[in-house]
Amino acid sequence: MAISGYWADDYIQKKKNIDQAIEQIRSGQRVFIGSYCSEPQYLVQGLAKASKGLTDIEIIRLMSLETTPLSQIADQSSDRNMTISSIYLGSAEPEALAQNRRFYTPVNMAEVPRLFKSRRIPIDVALIQVSPPDDFGWMSLGVSVDVNMAAALSANLVIAQVNPKMPFVLGQSFIHVNDVTTLVDHEEELMTISQVPTSEQADSIGRNIARLIEDGATLQIGLDAASQATGQALSNKDDLGIHSAFLTEDIMHLYSMGVVNNRKKGFNNGKLVATSSVGTKSLYEFLHLNPAVEFHPSDYVNDIDIISRNNKMVSMNVGQIVDLSGQVSCDASPYTLYAGVSGISDFVRGANRSRKGKSIIMVRSTTDGGKTSSIVPELGNTMVTLPREDIRYVVTEYGAVNLFGKNAQERAFALISIAHPDFRDELLERAKELGMIDRSRKLGDSVYGIYPVKLEELVTIDDEIITYRPAKPVDARRIQEHFYQMDKKDIVARFFHKKMHFLRDDVEEMNQIDYKRNLTIIALVGEAGFDKVIGVGGYYLDQASNIAEVAFSVSSGQQGKGIGRVLIRKLAEAARDNGIGGLMAITSPGNKKMIKLFKTLPYKVKSVLDEDMILTCNFDEET
Repeated sequence: MAISGYWADDYIQKKKNIDQAIEQIRSGQRVFIGSYCSEPQYLVQGLAKASKGLTDIEIIRLMSLETTPLSQIADQSSDRNMTISSIYLGSAEPEALAQNRRFYTPVNMAEVPRLFKSRRIPIDVALIQVSPPDDFGWMSLGVSVDVNMAAALSANLVIAQVNPKMPFVLGQSFIHVNDVTTLVDHEEELMTISQVPTSEQADSIGRNIARLIEDGATLQIGLDAASQATGQALSNKDDLGIHSAFLTEDIMHLYSMGVVNNRKKGFNNGKLVATSSVGTKSLYEFLHLNPAVEFHPSDYVNDIDIISRNNKMVSMNVGQIVDLSGQVSCDASPYTLYAGVSGISDFVRGANRSRKGKSIIMVRSTTDGGKTSSIVPELGNTMVTLPREDIRYVVTEYGAVNLFGKNAQERAFALISIAHPDFRDELLERAKELGMIDRSRKLGDSVYGIYPVKLEELVTIDDEIITYRPAKPVDARRIQEHFYQMDKKDIVARFFHKKMHFLRDDVEEMNQIDYKRNLTIIALVGEAGFDKVIGVGGYYLDQASNIAEVAFSVSSGQQGKGIGRVLIRKLAEAARDNGIGGLMAITSPGNKKMIKLFKTLPYKVKSVLDEDMILTCNFDEET
């Protein structure tokens, strides 16, 4: 066909109806179909209709919502007419996709464009959906650039459905009329995805993750209930940026609130950067000609070096199963509708490499209505999506742990501490059998305790952020280090004698707590997982009197900053909330610091001098 130099004339010459367009496809060809919500539904319907007259058609696609059931057609044809190779194992109907699991191609998203461009996976025909052209003949790939651009520019035959409903999204998202073989004008609503209903599990995970996000961080957020809850929990943050595979409804809301402004990304400042969008009509309207949004192909957005250039890059993705060594499986499930190999490993590694970056895997502690633990001793035959050496933070509704730099025993203890309480004993015993944990180690009452997240608090003193939180079994070693580094006089004041050794068994008693009758709160500075204990406060309940005895220690270099005052305040609040009647402390008459600290409580303090000074207060006697 003779093509003139003027794109508008070319457009008219390239226009065909659906039957004329699809009849160009020949048996034995490999056909790429545009992904996610940009799937050209009208073209796919035409292909499905024509498939009976074709043989050995191979479909290449990422995720499909299966509005036209190509999987069913392929299954019924027993591979004679059509096979489907899915690069991205995720779908709104995971069970339907699983029927074609034998054609699943595990490839990181950053590598897919290279496979197309190098013709290692040659594309004969690309079926894509685009916006109408602008005044210069450029059409936008709209809500999905990802691998669509590479497929379109690499295909021998490009059939584009021109849909006025497709938003004109800016960035590296354009294909020219001259680069398309056939154009089919057809207006239809884009596919939309409503948000997955959240749950208390997801909301708790979101709150735990929000504590790890600093102001000025750049985020990658996955597509699932827990990620949505995370987005909703970030409303009190400032100066966040986005560099993500997907733009979602929650990201749009955070942008409209001013929480996301992309000013401190350090790379692509001022821009929401993504490859695709999956959401509602309002989200697509937000994308149209929005100068704050740039869509780029996956080999850019998912490139580890590009990801790592963003300041404080944080990747947040959902895992289905985590074993005690830290290996993660991210296969699709009803709760993670868009999981799979995809770009998760790209973002995990990019975030790990970023300055002050963090990679976070969020996992529901149980599945099957609480019958099955998502934290398991070993993955066994389950596919590994992320190897243990790449894993940093793991978060469940019971807390967050940092596995980086931890040995096998420390990892196992950390993960058991955020597993569902019903499975902690079982996990501990199995870990001992596997040789991951010494057989003498135990969890004590903390195995049954529900970690009181509400007691966590960040306090800034002298421009240093101090984290106050309840102690966990994994804290035993750092509490030992705190005691060994104390001044001798402070050791005598805390333990009433010149104690030289702080054995593991003694320290573990502070962590074998139920968070109600016995509670230890620690003060830490530094990066989570590598932080240093600078203060320890605990109470131990005497059930006969319903009074809890308190004891404290603060590192010598940190004394005089009010750390002890925060510790005793938090212990008193927790004890009162737990139904305890009051507090007592036993100290030497010369320990003026402890006496003064106890008297900072807003209760009437009684003191009795025997060999030692005994201080008491009742919570029903306020000053």
